[in-house]
Amino acid sequence: MEQQNLGPHETMEIHELLNFKTICLAKSKMMQGLVFDKDLKTLMQKDVQQSIQAINDLQTLYTRIPTQ
Repeated sequence: MEQQNLGPHETMEIHELLNFKTICLAKSKMMQGLVFDKDLKTLMQKDVQQSIQAINDLQTLYTRIPTQ
């Protein structure tokens, strides 16, 4: 099986997505302390969990596939 490589632009796009999801995670975690509505707080907690999963997936992809 031939090893897959990422091009420089693909590596940069994954890096940008990783930065974006990290910022979203930080913002959601900070805002949770300011929210008093139970439904909104639940939605924000779900966003935090999904962001953590997305970051883990992107980090795995970023480290497993070598660049050219």
